[in-house]
Formats: sequence, C-alpha cells, structure tokens
Amino acid sequence: MTTENGSLTNHEVTVCLAGGAVLGPYNATWSQNEGGDVRELVREYDAFLQGEKQRRFKFHLHDTYTLTVHTLILNFEQVTGICDHVRLKSPARAG
Repeated sequence: MTTENGSLTNHEVTVCLAGGAVLGPYNATWSQNEGGDVRELVREYDAFLQGEKQRRFKFHLHDTYTLTVHTLILNFEQVTGICDHVRLKSPARAG
C-alpha cells in the first residue's frame, strides 16, 4: 500500500518456474522515492502473458528493512507464475 506521502509498500515476491522450481519468496519494498523493480516485474510479466515480447530480463528487488537487493534475471518463457503478496497496513481501530 502506497500512501500519498510516498511511504513504502511491502511486497513478498515468489516466482514459479517451468518444471516446478520456485524462486523466493523475496521481500521487496517500493515507493515513489525508493528504487526497485517489483512493480515493473509484475507489469512486464503481465504484458508478456498478453502477447507482448519480453523487453526486460533483469529486475532488482530492494529490501529496505535488511538493506539488501535481490537481482532476478528471468526468461519469461520459463516462468509459469509470479505471486506478488502485498502487506497492507491494518485499518485504524476506533477507540
């Protein structure tokens, strides 16, 4: 969940490959101000499934909590699915 003030969204990304292998899950964060390709990965894969040619192969998933970057180099022809699990903030509770 991204708020208007640019706060981070928290993603857990898992990539399923042909033959049954699984990459991840990878923790990743994204905001307007922080880098990372988590949203672009999902958009690019969705476009590929819609018949577009794959344009990108390398994606960087930034985890700002552990200060790590996961680099994924993927051939979408070998990907059977991508799960992007987004952790939303819980709604404020009335007092």
